Amino acid sequence: MLPLSGTFPMAKISGRTENEIVADREALNQSLSLWASEALRDLPWRSTRDPWAVLVSEVMLQQTQVSRVEPKYLEFVERWPSPQALTKSNISDLLKFWQGLGYPRRARNLYDSAHRIVQIHDCKVPSTLEDLLLLPGVGPYTARAVLVFAFELAVGVLDTNVGRLLARWSGRSLGPKEAQRIADELVDPERPWLWNQGLFDLAALRCSKRNPRCSGCPVEELCSWRGVGDDPATGSAAVSTIQAPFQGSDRQARGRLLKALTSGPVPAAQAAAIMELQDERARASRLIADLQSESLITVRHEALLLGDLLQ
Repeated sequence: MLPLSGTFPMAKISGRTENEIVADREALNQSLSLWASEALRDLPWRSTRDPWAVLVSEVMLQQTQVSRVEPKYLEFVERWPSPQALTKSNISDLLKFWQGLGYPRRARNLYDSAHRIVQIHDCKVPSTLEDLLLLPGVGPYTARAVLVFAFELAVGVLDTNVGRLLARWSGRSLGPKEAQRIADELVDPERPWLWNQGLFDLAALRCSKRNPRCSGCPVEELCSWRGVGDDPATGSAAVSTIQAPFQGSDRQARGRLLKALTSGPVPAAQAAAIMELQDERARASRLIADLQSESLITVRHEALLLGDLLQ
């Protein structure tokens, strides 16, 4: 556990003794854990500690709404219950399945991660931060989420919602290293799984971005902001900014082409029209090259194929 003095983010820390700071943390642990044990959302990935299923859920949940992930997650773990099972499928099978989740690069990374897990880690998802970070597409957030939600290690998981929560508790904008340090410092060592899941749901259900419900919050008395004055979460570490519009974006154009490819090969000459970029041939060519470099499509004999469709 990192030292508490000077970094613990509760209000009125100036002049407090170490014992008082520890008491604040214990009060926070008790209040949050009690609230979480009663209010935690019933989500399918919360009923497992299987590292593969946890990794799959965390990859799916990146920038995708829970409601869209739930049915896909259940179907995925039934179809590919282990890394070995996924390695026996072609990437085109996974890309077809992934339709509707968005960001297909995540599917490619998950597929490559499955192969690495089988080849290097004896078919077992690694249990150290260092090894998890070497899996394709796995960053600090996803690696720490696996450590907590599969192996129940006492580390903090810092995503957009948690970053917002920590900044409001602290009453000021936080830098990336400081935010992660505080997240690690606050974890209840006896209940790290419940603690982190509780943070997620507290942020999603009560301490939301636009309409925080401070009154009646289980940790209101320990918060430095409480909805008064400028929101300290604005511009703080891990807190998301406004995303560029989807309409007319490269993501939309790429998605149109990938969706068309799930039905079979597409003549390269028709790709721009499918992406609705007939008047932007250079942009269409760039997007095709990007998809090819990401191993999401294959170009053969003037035709575009989904992944490895003909292998």
